[in-house]
Amino acid sequence: MRITRKDLDDAVNKHILSAQQAENLDLYLQSLPSVGPSFNFTNVLYYLGGLLAIGAMTLFMNLGWESFGGWGIFFISLAYAAAGLKLTQLFESRGYAVPAGICATFAVTLTPLAIFGLQQALGLWPDASSYQEYHRYIKWQWIYMEFGTLIVGTIVAWRYKYPFLIMPIAVTLWYMSMDIALMIAGSSAHFELRALVSMYFGLLIILLAFWVDFRAKGKADFAFWLYLFGVMGFWCGMTAQYSDSEIAKFVYFCINIIMIGAGVLITRRVFVVFGALGCSFYLGHLAYDLFKDSWLFPIALTAIGLLIIYFGVLWQKNEKMISEKVRKILPAQVKDFLDSRGN
Repeated sequence: MRITRKDLDDAVNKHILSAQQAENLDLYLQSLPSVGPSFNFTNVLYYLGGLLAIGAMTLFMNLGWESFGGWGIFFISLAYAAAGLKLTQLFESRGYAVPAGICATFAVTLTPLAIFGLQQALGLWPDASSYQEYHRYIKWQWIYMEFGTLIVGTIVAWRYKYPFLIMPIAVTLWYMSMDIALMIAGSSAHFELRALVSMYFGLLIILLAFWVDFRAKGKADFAFWLYLFGVMGFWCGMTAQYSDSEIAKFVYFCINIIMIGAGVLITRRVFVVFGALGCSFYLGHLAYDLFKDSWLFPIALTAIGLLIIYFGVLWQKNEKMISEKVRKILPAQVKDFLDSRGN
């Protein structure tokens, strides 16, 4: 959590800290380097401008660029990327971390456009589809652009180490999960197969995110975007699976409960949000399908809700004791990681 001056003043009023201790602690906290961007007007302007520039060269790219031809698109993309990296160096040298990260990300997002232009120039593009369709449709030919983006994104992220650089990598991995399903089954890939590939690919990205989070503990949040798109891919793929079995639906509910618990344990809200959605879907299934028109269901659900509240009270009373017992059986590295996450 972020400690404000008001929190320190409240601690002084409650005689937890002296006024001098609060003042010294406030000065110390202000001297610490920021591990992530804060929500203020300056950063809103940074990200608004950066996202407009990124969107112009990705989501909002129009057919007018086709007139430059393959080589034109390729070299213009390289020029834009070089300008983005030059600005990254400039901002980095002057200590502006947020705009430096945005400019480096802008350079990475030009990779698929450059590869598209190169493929067209070399006569390797398989059909008449345009770059506009890259962010709209699932096609196997995007895979070269995606692999190239992963390689360039990894190199640039290794060089500059800004968390926002993980965003294009995470988006590309998400795109790949859909395109690989099409490559496996061809144009006849059915919805269930795509959902299955998305689920397992999302799980792999979550594991990658946890590894990155574990390695970067105490540093900047490099795992945020991987968690976001990994959970999104896993949860959407899992939710899209269809089964008539009530046991399978209950397992789905249990997995969402586990996601909520994991999110609380490692303080990642994305797990909690999607887990809560999944639980809501399951309870909606019970209300509208399994126990339709049953007067007992609302009563039972109310009782379950009150029971969960009671368990919450018990947990609050015994959290310290339970946590200490659990931590005794955990490896030292895992305990350090949980401590770094504020647990």
